[in-house]
Amino acid sequence: MKKSKFSYSTTHLIMLSFLIGIIIGSILLSLPISSASGKSVPYIDALFTATTSICVTGLVTLPTVSTWSIFGQIIILLLIQIGGLGIITIMSAILISFNRRLGLKSRLLIHDAFNLNSLSGIVIFLKKVVIGTFIVEGIGALMYMTVFIPQYGPRGIWISVFNAVSAFCNAGIDIMSENSLCDYSLNPIVNFTTSMLVILGGIGYIVWWDVIRVSKNIRSQKLKCFSNLTLHSKIAITSTVFLLLSGTVLFLIFEFNNPQTIKNLSWYDKLQVSFFQSMTTRTAGFASVPQTDLTNASSVVSLLLMFIGGSPVGTAGGVKTVTIAIVLFAALAAIKNENELSLFRRRISKEAISKAVAVISVSFMIMFISTVLLSAVTDAQILDVAYETVSATATVGLTRDLTPSLNIWGKIIIIVTMYLGRVGPISLLVAFNIKKEKKNIIKDPIEKINVG
Repeated sequence: MKKSKFSYSTTHLIMLSFLIGIIIGSILLSLPISSASGKSVPYIDALFTATTSICVTGLVTLPTVSTWSIFGQIIILLLIQIGGLGIITIMSAILISFNRRLGLKSRLLIHDAFNLNSLSGIVIFLKKVVIGTFIVEGIGALMYMTVFIPQYGPRGIWISVFNAVSAFCNAGIDIMSENSLCDYSLNPIVNFTTSMLVILGGIGYIVWWDVIRVSKNIRSQKLKCFSNLTLHSKIAITSTVFLLLSGTVLFLIFEFNNPQTIKNLSWYDKLQVSFFQSMTTRTAGFASVPQTDLTNASSVVSLLLMFIGGSPVGTAGGVKTVTIAIVLFAALAAIKNENELSLFRRRISKEAISKAVAVISVSFMIMFISTVLLSAVTDAQILDVAYETVSATATVGLTRDLTPSLNIWGKIIIIVTMYLGRVGPISLLVAFNIKKEKKNIIKDPIEKINVG
């Protein structure tokens, strides 16, 4: 029973760490020094900004570029980095950097925060995550500098660093303009750099190391790369590629004759904008076209892609690609009257299927309740409301211009939704790993019910 109680405490600590980070961040952002005008912003907006930053969402009630001073922007960037990696990860990395040994409690916290399958190699995994993150963000910043330094001068360095961290952590917050990346919708360097950072952050760290492992063995053992990946990596990669390509095709079709988006663009630019929209809905939150200009069909597709999100053990939100894949194929297996689910010639455990169903159910419940509540306190169109709540639940950051006009109740609803969207599914997975002792071996009798 002790193990069960301790497992619950790790869940609470993970949730509490995000809450403490939000409170500290909101206090710092409410200080006059954090404001560009030198006057304190309303606390509700500071709280909203701290929440959207540490939950790596990207919805903002106030323009980031004009509202916050350099100090305020630094606080936001730190919150984004902490939120992307996780407070537990940051604290553990600091301890390791000072040659402090991680105890069992710290290892279990990291294990639960990343939803890992084993405690072995936790320290090595943590080092790889931190080092890999800074390397990728550094490369992204250098690539951004080729565009932003010529345009903004020395300030372009800060913009490049900020954007690189924000993109890799799938936060979607920028400090260039009030219309996100719409001014750079046809810039191939900005589009490629942003897409690279978002996809690498969203694909998950486990996939990184798995691809590197297989790549190293190709030369020496002449192995086929994809076939030797783990099942998790195979599902994550194939799901990501499928969603990116299918999303691009659907946006291209639905926006092809839309004069407000891509109708007047060349074929190359049409594909570029369509791919970016497909990519950014996977919890990135950057916008290369105003979301209000999208057709209804494209907006519905965006809702689905936002809800799915990225892959597990990464910086992305949503219910995750692997989760959706497992549930869809499990449903297909049930239709075929198959008792077991197999993907890539490997059986999926019933426990994994149960977790996937639970994560989707809880996320949908959060999204539905927040949609109803937000609809009750605002006069906005239902599509705009749904866009806002799905974006908050999946920690995406895309909006149909509803966020800046939210009243205080709307802001509170979205704050809570972003927090639950960031910690809810994680906490649920941790809770499902708890194994309670059986007091008896007597099982309840089975009785058939009608389903569907």
